[in-house]
Amino acid sequence: MKKIKLQATTTFGLEAVVKREIQNMGFENISGSDGYVEFETDYSGMAKANLRLRSADKVLMVIGRFKAVTFEELFDNTFALEWDELIPKNGNFIITGKSIKSHLSSVPACQSIVEKAIVKKLQTKYDIRRFPKTGAEYTVQAALLKDTVTITLNTSGPSLHKRGYRHGQVIAPLKETMAAALVQLSYWNKERIFLDPCCGSGTIAIEAALIGRNIAPGLSRKFAAESWDFVPKEVWQEERKKAYSDIDYDTELKIYASDINAHAIEIAKVNAENAGVDDCIAFKQIPFNKLELMGDYGVCVTNPPYAERMGELDDVERLYRDMGKLFSKNKTWSAYFITSHEGFEKLYGRKADRKRKLFNGNVKTDYYQYFGERPPKK
Repeated sequence: MKKIKLQATTTFGLEAVVKREIQNMGFENISGSDGYVEFETDYSGMAKANLRLRSADKVLMVIGRFKAVTFEELFDNTFALEWDELIPKNGNFIITGKSIKSHLSSVPACQSIVEKAIVKKLQTKYDIRRFPKTGAEYTVQAALLKDTVTITLNTSGPSLHKRGYRHGQVIAPLKETMAAALVQLSYWNKERIFLDPCCGSGTIAIEAALIGRNIAPGLSRKFAAESWDFVPKEVWQEERKKAYSDIDYDTELKIYASDINAHAIEIAKVNAENAGVDDCIAFKQIPFNKLELMGDYGVCVTNPPYAERMGELDDVERLYRDMGKLFSKNKTWSAYFITSHEGFEKLYGRKADRKRKLFNGNVKTDYYQYFGERPPKK
């Protein structure tokens, strides 16, 4: 099967997480930069990446990469690509773009040139002047960085965070891809207790359950490339079949999620049911200061209120103090908190063992990591 280059785009700070996922899937020639990880595979690998990547935003197919400092160079190099082998006569091709530190700085102008080049190339195969664009969607991106142009096709369609299970949400929800990354950045594994005491609509706990059960996050959705003529339909069928066969129904997960808001808990229960993991998450409405840790060597991963986004500052700071008090009682627990509050460590009462800068949407945050004692070896 034909070899292709794919680019998994990521939220800033999650490149290493996505790279590790790609390595674990067995893909080859992996490289990366800010905001993306590239790798080589075939069409089956395209389907596998879309179905199984947990923390990537989109999977783009790299069609070409070249230098361009003039519109003529942009047109000629785009025209030279194999559009006549990719886009059918009725293909709905949409051009997007971005330009950073490049001579060709006008994004609308670059998009127009790229579209003209694609139309001209398609006209060499299809003897028509206007293309109806009534068929499958082909979203082309022309990304210019320091005069290097990368032309891609979006194989995913809507962002991969749209798993399909979240039909209700609360204020300031966490994206599913970010939630999965937070879990993967922790020391949690399916043998240990998992806790999210500020669960909101349940996203972190649900993503932990999907990881624990080895459920591919994209099983309940469709992808743009499934409608493309040049991608064999059977690769999607085969990769879905493999993903279903890899699900672990036998391991008993110990996942607990709580929140002070009763309505949030009801939403979380519905979302967990939609995701097919309601049987392995115990939800409970309870304020944090009434919470007790259940067992030893557990892992807490949570997205508490920040005050900037929700909640009053005094309440938020009181919550952070309560968190420090609770986890100081049991040194075997590891705890992970994402927040934009720069005074978190002082309020928590302890400097984090590790801190990682992340962006939750457009909000600059830190991921504070507190490591508990290691479980005894079996």
